[in-house]
Amino acid sequence: MAEQLTTSTSDDRLTQYRDLLLQLKGLTDGEPNRVANLANVAAALRQTFGFFWVGFYCVEGEELVLGPFQGDIACTRIAYGRGVCGTAWQEATPQWVPDVDAFPGHIACSSESRSEVVVPILKDDEVVAVLDVDSDRLNDFTEADVAGLSEISAWLGTSQF
Repeated sequence: MAEQLTTSTSDDRLTQYRDLLLQLKGLTDGEPNRVANLANVAAALRQTFGFFWVGFYCVEGEELVLGPFQGDIACTRIAYGRGVCGTAWQEATPQWVPDVDAFPGHIACSSESRSEVVVPILKDDEVVAVLDVDSDRLNDFTEADVAGLSEISAWLGTSQF
């Protein structure tokens, strides 16, 4: 069965995220495979917003391990507290980085990445994964991106993990 994604016609970025979230819920409803669902979420985010890289890192022991993603090849493992992803895991808070070169300890999986948002996914108050979104442009994200990605991550924590 072919899936169809309808891009929001709203000019408001947060409304675009909320419209996408409704579609993601429909797309994943009834599909029990987490990898398939995370792969479609990454693809839908990239397709809707044109991000350079979108993906997930899942907690395994004391590392984040690369999960489903869309974009160029990526780092496979990230230590707790290291880089933007490891910091989001350690602090259990979103990390909004307008210029990755200015972030202490940034891990350059791709030299083309210029700005980044990483949002932790929590289940039962524990970080189980992070949603990582990169742009190839400086200062490309807004508060609406952080809020929208946070809503998607909150839903993923209750539905996919």
